[in-house]
Amino acid sequence: MRTVTGRTDHVVVVGAGLAGLSATLHLLGAGRRVTVVERDDVPGGRAGRLDLGGYRFDTGPTVLTMPELADEALHAVGESLRDRLDLRPVEPAYRARFADGGVLDVHADADAMEAEVRRFAGPAEAAGYRALRAWLSDLYRAEKDTFIGANFDSPLNLLTPHLARLAALRGFARLGPSVARYLKDERLQRVFSFQSLYAGVPPRKALAAYAVIAYMDTIAGVYYPRGGMRALPDALAAAAGNAGADLRYRTKVAWLERIGGRVTAVRTTQGERIPCDAVVLTPDLPMSYRLLGYRPRRPVPITWSPSAVVLHAGVDRTWPDLAHHTLLFGHEWDRTFDELTRRGTLMSDPSLLVTSPPGQGMFVLAPAPNLRVGPIDWTRVGPAYRDELVRVLEARGLTGFGDSIEVERLVTPKDWAALGLAAGTPFSAAHTFAQTGPFRPRNLVLDNAVLAGCGTTPGVGVPPVLISGKLAAQRITGSVGARWRRPAAKPRAHSPR
Repeated sequence: MRTVTGRTDHVVVVGAGLAGLSATLHLLGAGRRVTVVERDDVPGGRAGRLDLGGYRFDTGPTVLTMPELADEALHAVGESLRDRLDLRPVEPAYRARFADGGVLDVHADADAMEAEVRRFAGPAEAAGYRALRAWLSDLYRAEKDTFIGANFDSPLNLLTPHLARLAALRGFARLGPSVARYLKDERLQRVFSFQSLYAGVPPRKALAAYAVIAYMDTIAGVYYPRGGMRALPDALAAAAGNAGADLRYRTKVAWLERIGGRVTAVRTTQGERIPCDAVVLTPDLPMSYRLLGYRPRRPVPITWSPSAVVLHAGVDRTWPDLAHHTLLFGHEWDRTFDELTRRGTLMSDPSLLVTSPPGQGMFVLAPAPNLRVGPIDWTRVGPAYRDELVRVLEARGLTGFGDSIEVERLVTPKDWAALGLAAGTPFSAAHTFAQTGPFRPRNLVLDNAVLAGCGTTPGVGVPPVLISGKLAAQRITGSVGARWRRPAAKPRAHSPR
């Protein structure tokens, strides 16, 4: 594994999102001094927050899986997730409601899920679920440390016995057909393949290796922090500050000083110069490349994932048929992905994710084309599409939803673009074959500049982003897991006021 050359005593991390905080904790654990600069006044990055009219909303990811990765980052500085976060399992992990009226609760427990599949689709599908579960578990074990959790310098890094194991498990086949080998009911196939949308590729085209996202959701289990998803970056940032990180909020990077291929200082818009031995950049890829004055060598341009329209709604009532996470599937499936990824049009028969966490406002996510594939005029279309979403929700069982809304905010691809997200998508670079594993945009781009976040390795989602921070730290330190020693003097932290 290639690592940063020269001194690495002081590292500046740009961005206090989950990737930046993960990198910070692993760097601190390896004995580095770390300064974190964040443009917002709170940590979180894409795991953002909105307080509106007495309601609280998570504006980024609403599904937390593999919390042990956050615990690993905290353990690097001698802390634990248990002490920092009140984490509770979400049961059921999802409730899937189908256009034919069928309802399926998704459980992480094998016996409970087998019984639910048997009730929903019969004994043959229950047996197929057991076989699918074994395959998903085998895939995860094969990929965990050698495909998902590894730094790549070349495609040749894949040429190990682990590659043969992954190939034997059909990891390089297509996801949709692979799931269909085990489950014949098309509705069940959706439950175990819709996750490929996070990877930006239709199930019929996505690599079966990305079935590990279904493993994380449906086997490892879904969790929710008390206080909302915002509690996770708050916990990581508090631990980093306690371990000696210099956290500077409301600090935006203007440019980077370079001598040859080495970054020597970070310059802020406030005119401050922060000398550094290495830098970790977590903004979206184009923004990081611009700061570095770097142009990646790629034979074809980056393909970006579909985007999403999100309706945040504070409502004055509840619906008993809603779970914490409810998937509302339309009749159409393949056509929906075609509209999102090729035609660049809005879903003609929407499938939606509705998140209704305790003590918070509702979160309605509608996948949408990104601005490159579908250059929709969202200033004009957004309000009408909001009304269409309300009509769809009411038609699918949320009677009186529109009249129940007390406060709301609509987020469209145009808003994501205004935040600096390429192609107006929060899901970054798609996980096509040419953007997977060693072919994904590299995280070591200059002599001492490393990338972290969902655009680089390993990819999109809370678990991969936390891993990306660890991999970035490895590029600087050569290893992680060094014995933690509290610094003798803690630098002054710049807390939000």
